[in-house]
Amino acid sequence: MAEPGQPRENWGSKIGVILAVSGSAVGLGNFLRFPVQAAGHGGGAFMIPYFLAFLLLGIPIAWVEWTMGRYGGRRGHGTAPGVYHVISGGKRWAKYLGLFAVLGPLGIFFYYSYIEGWTLAYAFFSLTGQYQALQDPQAMRSFLAGFQGVETNSYFNGPWVAYAAFAVVYVINFYFIYRGVTRGIERLNKIALPIMVLIACLLLVRVATLGAPHSDRPGQNFINGLGFMWNPDFSALKDASVWLAAAGQIFFTLSVGLGSIMAYASYLKARDDVALSSLTSNSTNEFFEVILAGSIVIPASFMFFGAMGAQQVAQGGSFDLGFVTMPLIFNQMSGGTYIGFLWFLLLFLAGITSSVSLVQPLITFVEDELKLTRQQSVVAIGVLGFAVTNFIIFTLAQGSLDEVDFWAGTLLPVLNAFLEVAIFAWFFGLTRGFREFDLGADLRIPRFFGFVIRYITPAFLLAILLVWSIQQGWPILTLKNVRPEHRDVIWVTRIILLSVLLLLLWLLVIARRRGRFIKPEEQR
Repeated sequence: MAEPGQPRENWGSKIGVILAVSGSAVGLGNFLRFPVQAAGHGGGAFMIPYFLAFLLLGIPIAWVEWTMGRYGGRRGHGTAPGVYHVISGGKRWAKYLGLFAVLGPLGIFFYYSYIEGWTLAYAFFSLTGQYQALQDPQAMRSFLAGFQGVETNSYFNGPWVAYAAFAVVYVINFYFIYRGVTRGIERLNKIALPIMVLIACLLLVRVATLGAPHSDRPGQNFINGLGFMWNPDFSALKDASVWLAAAGQIFFTLSVGLGSIMAYASYLKARDDVALSSLTSNSTNEFFEVILAGSIVIPASFMFFGAMGAQQVAQGGSFDLGFVTMPLIFNQMSGGTYIGFLWFLLLFLAGITSSVSLVQPLITFVEDELKLTRQQSVVAIGVLGFAVTNFIIFTLAQGSLDEVDFWAGTLLPVLNAFLEVAIFAWFFGLTRGFREFDLGADLRIPRFFGFVIRYITPAFLLAILLVWSIQQGWPILTLKNVRPEHRDVIWVTRIILLSVLLLLLWLLVIARRRGRFIKPEEQR
């Protein structure tokens, strides 16, 4: 890594960073979370706040992250602590706020890699017919519970299969991370994303050509399934939770507020475009999410289980959709064994292209600020991540996963996005900001987005944080809705997250003492 003011390693090509950011965004949430959120919050009406959030939150924040990352990379900083420091003009507090953008994605990785292992295992189960005889939701849920080790049943006796799958996935993740941004992450995305497009299109064609699977219910066909998914229930727009869900989905799906985009963009050349590149990666994600996932999952549920069953699917949540409902659908399809394999292979590829990006901010932070080699960074972080993930695996049924997901996957991305937009708009300044936007740009960002970035986006983010605090904050903080026997595990989970944050703070103090955070005007 470079000293401040010196060039850093660059991507092999500009398309590499676009694919990497696209791969980071296209994840399990596209195929599992989005259909559930849309179908459960008004169908087509959900898309109104969804696209408003995309326009007022997703696009501006992504532009800001790409630009801040490229700007910080030219000065030897690729993660939020260093980038905030140079963007704010050397404010002492800025680098400390940046730690949340390192903790957030790392926290998600702690459990994401475990769930990613489920997709690999279920791909194997599909090919070997492990769940083929199961025909009702309760039996399939029991299969999943036995696989997780939550209960002992006739299918599995303990979580050893899930653990073995996790171990394999963990090694695969760190293999690509170890190889670096160009030879590892970029190459992974160049291979995985085209395969994902092909598989998703094959699944869409298969679902669209099924006709009416039940001859006695001709109305349960693909066209009516699309209608169930997209026909708007405008009364849902009166519910504030629908607007919050839409904004949350945008954060989740675009990977904004996580620091990954900033870390990737820091490896760009000084005149590599950020405006059009950002829109390209965002558009790729929306194609996967809205066009492909939105036309496969819930319509397929409608075709096989009807409107009532599809509604129950939406209410059952993402895991129930991916690992209970979809396998049941495959069991009723001709060639379902292979369709099931393709579905879970798609989820696995979507998962791994996202998970490698979750570790990148911390690796870039250690490389940049502590001057460790990538290999040293990967080994140290791999050991830390393995220890914490094992804790989550064996306390899954006591709520540790939900607790980590709340802090790392729900609260911190919104907080981080607010901080970076506020620092960019109010300390770096929009005049300099648009000059950076336009540097090497293939597309000039319309100037009215200056007003959006300065006022509307931070106000939108602040409103989300305030509404959350009023509606949910206190009960969550005080464990009001947690079963008494699970509270000890939740407190231990919080202590672990706090310990990781304190470790990051200690590393930051070491970097500061080594002179990594001198004032920007003093840099060479």
